[in-house]
Order: sequence, then C-alpha cells, then structure tokens
Amino acid sequence: MAFQKSTIVRAIRPIFRTFEAVAPGPGAVLTERMWCYVPPSRAERAEQPGERFTVRLNGRDVAAEAWGEGPIVYLMHGWGGRRAQLDGFVHPLLWTGHRVVTFDAPSHGDSAPGAFGPGRGLLPEFSDALAAVVAVAGPAHGIIAHSLGASAAALAVLDGLPVSRAVFISPLADPMPYTVEFAKTFGFGEKIRNGFLRRLELRVGRRMLDFSVPSRARTHPTPLPSLLVVHDREDKQTHYADGEAIAAAWPGAHLMTTNGLRHRRILHDPDVIDAAVSHIATPAHIPA
Repeated sequence: MAFQKSTIVRAIRPIFRTFEAVAPGPGAVLTERMWCYVPPSRAERAEQPGERFTVRLNGRDVAAEAWGEGPIVYLMHGWGGRRAQLDGFVHPLLWTGHRVVTFDAPSHGDSAPGAFGPGRGLLPEFSDALAAVVAVAGPAHGIIAHSLGASAAALAVLDGLPVSRAVFISPLADPMPYTVEFAKTFGFGEKIRNGFLRRLELRVGRRMLDFSVPSRARTHPTPLPSLLVVHDREDKQTHYADGEAIAAAWPGAHLMTTNGLRHRRILHDPDVIDAAVSHIATPAHIPA
C-alpha cells in the first residue's frame, strides 16, 4: 500500500508532530483509526451473478457468491476492494471444471461492518472470513487472492487452513515496514508508532510478528500449498520486493513478474489470468 502526499497529508503533519511531542497516547489512537480506515470502493457486479449466500462471522454477515460445480476455488479481494474485482477469473475457472466462491471481507462490499465498526477493517478479519466461508461452502482446492487479501489468505494457510494450490497477486509480505512508511508520510515518530502498534496488537489479539508471511513460511513445520506469486515491478501500493520475499521463503513457490500493470490492472491481464488458472488447475492433493 502506498501513502500519497496530498494537501490533507500536509495539513495533518503539524498535528502529528505536536502529538508526538506532548500527547503520543491520543496520537496513537488517531493513527490506529487512520490505519484501519477502509476506503469506499466502486459498486461492481459480476457479469453473470452467481448463487448468493451469507455466512455468519462473530455475529456479523459476510456476503458470498458461488458458481459451478467441482473442486472449489476461493477468490479473495484486497483492502478497500470487493468480490467482483476478481470477476475475470470466474469463467476461466468454470471452464476448467471448478466451483468458484467469492466473498466480501467484513467492512467491505455487501458484508456487514467488522469488529472495529463501519469504515474500519482488520487484517485478521480477512483470514477469519475466508475460514468461515470455507467451513460453509466446502474444502478449498485453491485460492486466488489479491493484495492484502493475498496476505490474509497466506496467514490463514499458515494457521492451518487446508489448501492444495494458491495464487497470490500483488501480496503484502509484512505490514511492519508499511507502518514506518505511514509514520514518515504523516510526520510522527516512534512514540506514536509504538503506541499504535501496541493498540493494534491488543485489538486483534496477536503480535505483529505473526503477520510476517516470509518469516512464518520459512519456518513452517508442515508442507505448504503449491504457490504462484504474481507481482508487478511498478506496483505503487504493495512493493515488488514483497512478492519476491514471499516467493523466496515459501518452499517451491514460483514468481511471475509483470511490467506496467501496477496494482489493479494486473487483475484484468489475460496472461495473469491464464497463469493463475493454469496453476490452480494442475492436479494436486489437498493437504489433510
């Protein structure tokens, strides 16, 4: 994720400098709310609507949709996205004999707000939503996921979700370096950043270290799914180096590099779609 300079950012920087100096606690509260903000996404609908259903997660509705029959492939959008953004993968997967299931993460699309309330989201909720949908719709043969959704899918797998094959498109490897970028962009220092990280760890009930995909993949005690990582060198929202790091740490993973597709056009590129579907369609045993 990239944090772009703007008039608003320039206006906020003096406020954060003051918070850093005299009130880092309130500064950390504000930082957490800003970090967890979910930008509104454009309403999109699948070209051919599927079977819609709802899954309950912690008493809240997660909107899901399914097409076809066969081994199930789950499609997972990124931060500020919605399920229709991966619509280009649906028909190719159906053509190869798969059932396709998509869903909107909490606080995204047609799903209800998550635990942090309307307009706010949490990375673990993405992973929890995937696990909840799989529990209702059936075992996952494959997952194709984008951006932070790819990170969440990776964490779900590393936490024990059985999956045979996976494709991570423009994944974020570890949120910690992005918190440093966030601090530089908005002009606050380590007092606020450390306070914000403590608040976030308490909110999600996990250490930030748990969200480093390369670190956990490198030391994972059991075999991991066959993985294709796709990342564009010009991605301004998640760094190309993140895709490299995940591919290097994940045993047997393959990295596909694109040029000029950046962060969103990559989801509509025919070569990317073909590579992802081909990877998913290769027969493999679903880990027990």
